[in-house]
Amino acid sequence: EGLEAAPAAPVALAVPALDQLAGEIASGWYGDPSDGLLVVGVTGTNGKTSCTHWIAAALTALHQPCALIGTLGSGMPGQLVPTGFTTPDAPQLQRSLAQLHDAGAKAVAMEVSSHALHQGRVNGTAFDIAVFTNLTQDHLDYHGTFDAYEAAKSKLFAWRGLRAAVVNRDDAAGRRLLEKLAGRVRTIAYGIGDAQAADADRELVALDVRATATGTAFRLRSSWGEADVEVGTLGTFNVSNLLAVLGSLLAADVPFDAAVAEIARLESVNGRMQRLGGRLQSDEPLVVIDYAHTPDALDKTLDALRPIAAARGGRLICMFGCGGDRDATKRPLMGAIAERLADEVVVTSDNPRSEDPQRIIDQVIAGMTAPDRARRIEDRASAILQAVRGAAREDVVVLAGKGHEATQEIMGKKRTFSDQDHARLALAARATHGKGGGE
Repeated sequence: EGLEAAPAAPVALAVPALDQLAGEIASGWYGDPSDGLLVVGVTGTNGKTSCTHWIAAALTALHQPCALIGTLGSGMPGQLVPTGFTTPDAPQLQRSLAQLHDAGAKAVAMEVSSHALHQGRVNGTAFDIAVFTNLTQDHLDYHGTFDAYEAAKSKLFAWRGLRAAVVNRDDAAGRRLLEKLAGRVRTIAYGIGDAQAADADRELVALDVRATATGTAFRLRSSWGEADVEVGTLGTFNVSNLLAVLGSLLAADVPFDAAVAEIARLESVNGRMQRLGGRLQSDEPLVVIDYAHTPDALDKTLDALRPIAAARGGRLICMFGCGGDRDATKRPLMGAIAERLADEVVVTSDNPRSEDPQRIIDQVIAGMTAPDRARRIEDRASAILQAVRGAAREDVVVLAGKGHEATQEIMGKKRTFSDQDHARLALAARATHGKGGGE
């Protein structure tokens, strides 16, 4: 007597390491959707977005409808819905996989970030093929050390049930990975040039890579056969990405001739070596928009465009900035790279976030031997206008760092901003008012 029954309430249970179990739980809740899909996971510092888009485009063209999950969103090609993350959290990822399966997808090409692997977001996903593009400096603000960053990426290749690993043997971390995987899973090594790929079951090699009037050409030598390949994309690093795509298609049992034909049809991805203008007869410089936001990516982008600028008889102009509240150690490195490879450098804002934009610019310019040669234009819209309007028609203008992004974050506020839109406005202003500084 004197006691009252407690109202019915759910029982709360403490579950250790729930973040690592959430993926398995969510997968079970949604009926293990990845079991009914061919899942290709792509990891690496650079190249994930291009590779996943190209894998999806090629498989879809080959009558195997392939969806995408990554930086640009989730969905079928051309119908992406933004998610806000390279790799969504575990419940959202499993829900997306279930929805894509129900919508008719037979395969999914997924960007797998180091954060997602470390945090267990992709746990519960049945990966069939894992792709390693490269490993260069990025995200050290999160992982702390390069070794920890590499260890996070490597987790994807120890996945239970993995059928094949497609690995870049031109990258030091890729070679270490191939050694670890020998005898454990079928490996396909890819690379440029004649260097031998140790411990790989099969290989894909691009030889005699050269720029053409419309893109890039190379001779393909492989364990499946040989071919002469011409593609509409720019840059040796994109040849490497295309080899990763080709390896994924072959690992998915696409016939060699069909796979080679499909990579020759692929087009640049939004914000990845994306070309605007460039018609000499219309007095337009070639504007190239690229997501290059790491030292390695900027180096490869500028290195790829130098011969194109030379072939046009012009200069290479690089406009870029570095993101705030992220790894600050890469800022002077990127300044040094831009100074070394570009004929003119414009340093501007990227996403300064909570940091002072001028302080970030100072840190970028600190890496240059002749900082007075760089132009400082904090406002990115003004920087684009001045770079494009101030260029000669023979020049190549690189707008680096933001790529596909449709916003710019300044002091906690995101505003609509697109490098593509501002580049088109600058080209239109040039056509209307002529060449000029834009001020």
